[in-house]
Amino acid sequence: MKILLAEDDARLRRNIVHILKKEFHNVTEAENGQEALDHTLTEKYDLVILDWMMPYISGIQVCQQLRSTGFNGSILMLTAKDDTEDIIKGLDSGADDYIIKPFKIEELLARVRALLRRKDKVIEQVIQIDQLQLYVDSRVILYNNEILDLTKNEFLLLEYLFINKGRVLTREQICIYIWGYDYDVSNNSLDVLVKLVRKKIDDSQSKSRIQNVRGIGYKLREG
Repeated sequence: MKILLAEDDARLRRNIVHILKKEFHNVTEAENGQEALDHTLTEKYDLVILDWMMPYISGIQVCQQLRSTGFNGSILMLTAKDDTEDIIKGLDSGADDYIIKPFKIEELLARVRALLRRKDKVIEQVIQIDQLQLYVDSRVILYNNEILDLTKNEFLLLEYLFINKGRVLTREQICIYIWGYDYDVSNNSLDVLVKLVRKKIDDSQSKSRIQNVRGIGYKLREG
């Protein structure tokens, strides 16, 4: 899907773009409201993600202008405003959904998936590796046709490895996906989490499905 992200916080913008691209989306960046509007004049987007407070033109103003010109894609607002009146104002301006800062990347991704599903209903994607199956939209993982009993973070680890199967993911990429871009966890938290997941998906007769790539991170082993 084609996504336009308008966010003036450079660090947050880079992290969101990085994660969205890992989900195989085509992402365009804008650092202010005017730049976002300029992009929409030359490109069509399935989803526009707008920060509420931006230089030159606010996210609310961008949203209103897009709707007034007939934009029928989805619009997601990023905002630090959590008052009911502000939320109503954002939705009434034409936004389909909103997410309150600070947020975790996985929450953002869930809302993005939901908005894109509303726009274009498709058959659910299933990713299979040996006896493991990830149902992308339902967000469940089956092992030997039985649903795995996973904690939230265990699921996020496996989900991220699944959607990037065959790729080596750095420790930082995985930690951002699980704990958010401002994560603050101990150095061995990821290793402990990997160990717990391995106990649920590995058997004693084969190598672990989660491969440790020394000095870099992890990848999901195929075959």
